[in-house]
Amino acid sequence: MAGREDVYKEAMSQGHSAAWDGNWKRAADQYQAAVAEFPDRQQAISSLGLAFFELTRYEDAKKCYERGVALAPDDPLPVEKIAEIHERMGSLKEAAEFSMRAADLYLKLRDPDKAIENWTRVTQLVPEHLKAHSRMALVFERLGRTAQAIREYINVAALLQDAGQIEEAIKTVEHAVKLDPSNQEGKQAFQLAQANKTLPKPKRQKGGTGPLRMAAVKDMGKMPPELARIGQDTPDPIAESRQQALTALAEVLFDISSDDVDEEKAARRGLRFSLGKESGGPDYNKIAKHVSQAIDMQTRAKEDEAANELKNAIEAGLDFPPAYFSLGLLYFKRGQQESALRNLARSVKHPDYALASRLLIADMESARGDLNDAAVSYLEALKIAECSVLTPDMADIMRQNYEPLIEANAQESDEDLLKQICTNIMDMLMQPNWRKALLEARQQLPTAATGSLLSPLASILTQAKSSEMVEAMARINSLARRGFFRTAMEESFSLLAQAPTYLPLHVHMGELLFRQERHPEAIRKFTMVANAYSSRGEPAQATNLLRRVVEIAPMDMRSRNRLIEQLMDQGQVDDAIEEYTNLADMYYRLAELNNARSTYERALRVAQQADASAAWSGRILHRMADIDMQRLDWRQALRVYEQLRTIYPDDKTARSLVVDLNVRLGQDKQASAELDNYLSYLSSQAKEKDAIEFVDALLNESPELVFARQRLAELYQQTRQAEKAIKEWDVVGETLAQKGDMEGAKQAIRAILVLNPPNVEQYRQLLQRLG
Repeated sequence: MAGREDVYKEAMSQGHSAAWDGNWKRAADQYQAAVAEFPDRQQAISSLGLAFFELTRYEDAKKCYERGVALAPDDPLPVEKIAEIHERMGSLKEAAEFSMRAADLYLKLRDPDKAIENWTRVTQLVPEHLKAHSRMALVFERLGRTAQAIREYINVAALLQDAGQIEEAIKTVEHAVKLDPSNQEGKQAFQLAQANKTLPKPKRQKGGTGPLRMAAVKDMGKMPPELARIGQDTPDPIAESRQQALTALAEVLFDISSDDVDEEKAARRGLRFSLGKESGGPDYNKIAKHVSQAIDMQTRAKEDEAANELKNAIEAGLDFPPAYFSLGLLYFKRGQQESALRNLARSVKHPDYALASRLLIADMESARGDLNDAAVSYLEALKIAECSVLTPDMADIMRQNYEPLIEANAQESDEDLLKQICTNIMDMLMQPNWRKALLEARQQLPTAATGSLLSPLASILTQAKSSEMVEAMARINSLARRGFFRTAMEESFSLLAQAPTYLPLHVHMGELLFRQERHPEAIRKFTMVANAYSSRGEPAQATNLLRRVVEIAPMDMRSRNRLIEQLMDQGQVDDAIEEYTNLADMYYRLAELNNARSTYERALRVAQQADASAAWSGRILHRMADIDMQRLDWRQALRVYEQLRTIYPDDKTARSLVVDLNVRLGQDKQASAELDNYLSYLSSQAKEKDAIEFVDALLNESPELVFARQRLAELYQQTRQAEKAIKEWDVVGETLAQKGDMEGAKQAIRAILVLNPPNVEQYRQLLQRLG
């Protein structure tokens, strides 16, 4: 069944727009819709492959490009992309193989530069690849790039010599010398070969260590065969996070080069850069060097050296949760607890490393005898682990159910019980296939038989204390529901004496203060609890409380900024931008236009740097331009609308106002050029009807725009609407004649005559009178 062409074109257009904005998730969704309509369209498949690649969904990207190879076997681009994907996945042998294939295809297309680029990639991955060096030597010779040809022939000779093919090696060097007898490198190689001395084999070029490090990380993460045989196919949480962190660090090497950094891709992965130790800005060259060496040292079990290299990378400006986790783990293994805790306190806030970070922190607390803290940290770890195997809705309820358990154990005085809790949780989580073990353990809970799946695993460890806490909270809630706020507060203070660090109780006290209209006290309470949750590595809870503060006090800038920071740390970019725009809207309603615009600018920077929804930039730019219009700052408004029409070529409002503002500023030629540009764009999209409607609406607002009326007449003429075209040309001619532009008026009359109007003689006479 044939697909729908209109649906396909719209999906591709939306996909390209999202890709332009850097919103690769939306782009992938749109390209998938296009592929669903026409599964064999090469452009759609390649575009989808690129979107998956940018999202680091390498297996999905590879499947797309493999499909592209099947559809167009002679096209080198999908083959080249498969090679690049294998590089990212650390599969060096496959990367070299596909780069060789891509080079051969480029050569068939008479594109030697791209062929050389692929051979060069092969020699970076496999420096002793004889075939790649041989092909490059021949092509360099044919292109007349003699010095490079000689160098490659010497590389070939060295590899032949190493393989024991001495005569072939000498012949190869002799050929190199014949190309340029004065070349010193060639002469030296010839002397060495004649003297039967060893030629220097090709070495790996400096830089570009990403593929090598990724390959080493991939090998490091392989499950030992003896474990794989017995079905243990996933490691324990700490080993799992270690591998994930090293993979993320290896990805950094693809984003950072010696002199630049792909900030857009980096931001999407949560990679940020601080000013660096010397406050001169991040040194990307140093960061890449230290990260590469840190991975190399870790994969070779040189953990002391790896820790020093990671520390240097962070001091050079790297601000990345995987780096903090890796360094914290290395310090943990070295017994440097303070340094380990300092770094793990940074990584515990990231959801990918929260569980492993909690387990390491708990282990250190237990080792130094802080059993209450250790039990709390182990329970926090179990909470994270258990929530990870539940649906999002059930996980939210589970987090609340853990609160009384955690608080009860924070006050527990029975050391034997605390030690048992720590041991039980450690044994449950620190094992391969821990997720499977958790699910099996949940099936053993008493509530599983009744269909209630929300009882925490930890409840079987600490039943008495937690049930007392739940009953006390139930009494307080009952009093509050009946409006006895003062009594409820008194009960809360009584419970607080028994459980001073039970944060849900503090939250409830904040709500009681709010319901008694003691707003400043409620805000202080919520802010304090938000800080506590943040320090405990629970950013989601901190975010909810900061939202509550902002809801009570919308102009509390400090809380709103902290809320935005929390949202950004959790990768909730759209929510962070929404908070910025809410604040800007508030300034706008208060007629504080300068503050409103500067806040919109901050929101725009976030939207452009991170993986935000594509719609944000457009909405924010429109609001900024609106403020500029109200301040009569037409030039600034024009600059913003020009930015909008570049990013969103279909934005009719922006297009119209770019024309209008150029006219207001006396820039009629530029206004006409902008209109022509948009009409040309619409014509390329086969949207002549939209073009006519746009120009007609423009003339309704500004009927004096002669150049716009000329375009409308031309559009009517192109769409064979002769009567309407004649009417518009008539107005154009009359207007130009009144302005004294007789030549322009005559051109309008000639355009009318081409259309053969009923009163053609009158127009001929008019043309004669105009001379």
